[in-house]
Amino acid sequence: MPDFWNNQIEAKKTMRVISRLQETITTWRNLEEQSETILELVELAKKERDVSLQDNFTDELDLITSQLSKLEFDLVFSGKYDEHNAFLAIHAGAGGTESQDWANMLLRMYVRWVERNGLTAQIVDSSPGDEAGIKSVVIKMEGDRVYGYMKAERGVHRLVRQSPFDANHSRHTSFALVEVLPEVDEVEVIINADDLKIDAYGAGGHGGQSVQRNATAIRLTHIPTNIVVTCQNERSQLQNKELAMTVLRSRLVELELKRRTEEQNRLRGEHISAGWGNQIRSYVLHPYKLVKDHRTGYESTNPDGILDGEIKPLLEAYLLSSIGKVDGKSE
Repeated sequence: MPDFWNNQIEAKKTMRVISRLQETITTWRNLEEQSETILELVELAKKERDVSLQDNFTDELDLITSQLSKLEFDLVFSGKYDEHNAFLAIHAGAGGTESQDWANMLLRMYVRWVERNGLTAQIVDSSPGDEAGIKSVVIKMEGDRVYGYMKAERGVHRLVRQSPFDANHSRHTSFALVEVLPEVDEVEVIINADDLKIDAYGAGGHGGQSVQRNATAIRLTHIPTNIVVTCQNERSQLQNKELAMTVLRSRLVELELKRRTEEQNRLRGEHISAGWGNQIRSYVLHPYKLVKDHRTGYESTNPDGILDGEIKPLLEAYLLSSIGKVDGKSE
């Protein structure tokens, strides 16, 4: 294909797929060779009646078992968009400063997870809290299987703690909503220009004294769905518009995925309310320390570590449950 590299973006995506497939083939071939080796060792031990070889094939068997477990876990990334980058949005719930601070704590947790795993994160748009924290934020996460991992986080997150904003340090419960969207290509979602309302405003805010003379921030309204996307963190209006369009495409894909899921649930006779009471996870800092995922039953008594980005066990527990395998372990 002499014109393969004419489209650099598509070519690089194809090369990544080829590289991943080659890695998978190499892994299975190595496992095949290791399996043959251990069978030879077993046959030799039986023939020679030599128990001293047992340690050798036991070590080999442990290695094969470990690799097979990793391959089994890879099955959770079978979704269409699991290999894609992701947009993660956090929205503070009712409760003013308490919930806005909680939203900011979640933002830090996810950024720390990104840093711990050698990924990258970029703030696309944010709205600061009235006194502390954030009202909402959208970040773009880039790296291997980001959407595949982060889809485990969508839903309502609940925090119980002694309030740092209350002079009496009374116990407060706060909520925040996390949305996770796959990044998609322009060719996957075609948006009609007539369906868009585009507004430009100063990146410092939506009005008043904070408006800049150069309106670089962009607000897109998709008229058929009434989806609104804003972007203000890039330096130019063109960059903000391009990024906002990317987020809008992701929201349209997520809307379609949600519609399909609801239809499947309807056919199965299932109904789950999207209300605030249906939290996916609770983080309790007072009067005891516990993080519990209500979908998998996974528990940890180390909320400080989790809020510092150590969320891998929670992600893996949810992803394993999606293929019908839950070990139910807790920390």
